[in-house]
Amino acid sequence: MRKHNNAFPYSDSNKRYHTFDYYQRRTFGGKCLKLPIDGGFSCPNRDGTVGERGCIFCSEKGSGDFTLGRAHSITEQMEHARASLSAKWESERYIAYFQSFSGTYAPLPLLKERYEEALRFPGTVGLDIATRPDCLPDEVIDYLSELNERTDLTVELGLQSFHDATLAFIRRGHSVCDFLAAYRRLAERGIKVCVHIIDGLPGETKEMMLETADRLASLRPFAVKIHLLHVLKNTPLAELYETGGFACLSLEQYADIVVSQLERLPAETVIGRVTGDGERSALIAPLWSLKKLVVINEIDKLMVKRDTFQGKFVKMHKN
Repeated sequence: MRKHNNAFPYSDSNKRYHTFDYYQRRTFGGKCLKLPIDGGFSCPNRDGTVGERGCIFCSEKGSGDFTLGRAHSITEQMEHARASLSAKWESERYIAYFQSFSGTYAPLPLLKERYEEALRFPGTVGLDIATRPDCLPDEVIDYLSELNERTDLTVELGLQSFHDATLAFIRRGHSVCDFLAAYRRLAERGIKVCVHIIDGLPGETKEMMLETADRLASLRPFAVKIHLLHVLKNTPLAELYETGGFACLSLEQYADIVVSQLERLPAETVIGRVTGDGERSALIAPLWSLKKLVVINEIDKLMVKRDTFQGKFVKMHKN
């Protein structure tokens, strides 16, 4: 039953964008708990393959701040995450989320060992693997294709921006062309791809961030995660911020940009998130991001105020 007179087709609540919760209800019949895992992998942008310093925003845990840690087995990590999340949400369905560093950056036998252990965890209905465009050799894509036949698989590809100058500045170690090649190789196998972008990167204007959304729209991805740039302690980004090298977005600016991006993304694309989580003890700025529900509410209210919805201004661009 539709609520709040919301005519957006991919919603059964007041949301005017295609939430991951809505996707879960339609796919699995209810909410799934996403259990974050550190698979024990590294990153080619840290081990010297393409770089040694990593992306300028990346924490020492490689975006795995909410995992139990690689010192524990996959099963132990999932048990810990289940206990923690079950205090907030009830569900007996779980998605194993290989979140830390680059989730496909290891020899194939090790990947198989870790992924298969996760799939054996009782109640697991899917795998979600976060990785980089340059960590997908043919043998890994072959295995992912086989996994895709057995479980609900999503590969999360970090893009961050459709602007090569920005990618170079933040030390991504790959280009837009590298991303597009990896995206297409996965899509050709029927593997669902969730693309990560970051708003507020140094040097980027609102127009540049909207261009990223427009170009993503032309790919019609399964899902997109929209992140706010967090300045975390002990990162090169923190040094840049503390010396006045750039300013963070305000809450009002961020909400405006996110709503404008949602208007440009296809309605059928799942929105995995509209903001991110910065570990409280490590976050330097913007401190307003700690109030996640406030951020989400500001986005919701602005969509109502504009009388807008996801996909309203979708354009097709050739990448």
